[in-house]
Amino acid sequence: MKVLPGTTGISIANQLTKITNDSLIKREITRFPDDELYIRIKEDITDENILIIQTTYPDENIIELFLLTHAAREAGAQQIILAIPYYGYSRQDKQFTPGEPISAKTLAQHLSLHADGIITIDPHKNHILNFFTIPAYQESVIPEIVEYLKLKKTTLLLAPDIGALERTQHAAKLINCDCDYLEKTRIDGKTIKIQPKILDVKGKNVAIIDDIISTGGTMATAIRELKKQGAAKVYATCAHGLFIADSIQKIQAAGCDMIIASDTIPNQFNVISSAPSILRALNHFK
Repeated sequence: MKVLPGTTGISIANQLTKITNDSLIKREITRFPDDELYIRIKEDITDENILIIQTTYPDENIIELFLLTHAAREAGAQQIILAIPYYGYSRQDKQFTPGEPISAKTLAQHLSLHADGIITIDPHKNHILNFFTIPAYQESVIPEIVEYLKLKKTTLLLAPDIGALERTQHAAKLINCDCDYLEKTRIDGKTIKIQPKILDVKGKNVAIIDDIISTGGTMATAIRELKKQGAAKVYATCAHGLFIADSIQKIQAAGCDMIIASDTIPNQFNVISSAPSILRALNHFK
């Protein structure tokens, strides 16, 4: 299978092809003077099986993925699989208020038009896979995160709330350590309250495992509370690091010892590779 990387997928594509010895497809991605996107596939891919890697965040990368997919189809690709490491708009997975679109569904239906299969990594909710009209599968970077946390001698894993406990329990089983959750209540779209919960963290290396770190408010509050209770080190860990506005400063000011994120969204904290998880998901298409 040949790999066609988007702008946000180039690093993952390079790591993936090192594992598989597949080749990267030569392509040109530039902007016109009016900032519209120009894309061209610069080699013959007739009857080839193609893996396109591109995160759908921010919005401009969605347009790029649409154009890459259509370009591959027009160029005669036999099979097109889209690997979307971070699936943007996944949190609008239902109609919360009358008159809203189901954004995750809208995007899924458009992405299904010219592709044959979808892979995404640690989606916010698994049921968004049902929005696609083509086969869609999810994989997780939890095994890779666990291996990294072992190196950090982590002895306790925490979920940011009870809803995320299943993911954390899975990770704790792999690392063979204790796990728990924080008591979180969302007041509104911007306000989250974390009730102090007495945990056995004194002298321990603790990792908080979340799927997405966005504004950092929840993570910063949790880190501050864990440090008060005597945790030796606290790691802020996530699959997808959005790190909006001053989130990094908030997390670091709370006493975080290290921010650990996978490379589903390119940023300075990408210490976990999502390439192995994409490779695992590709087995569904063999």
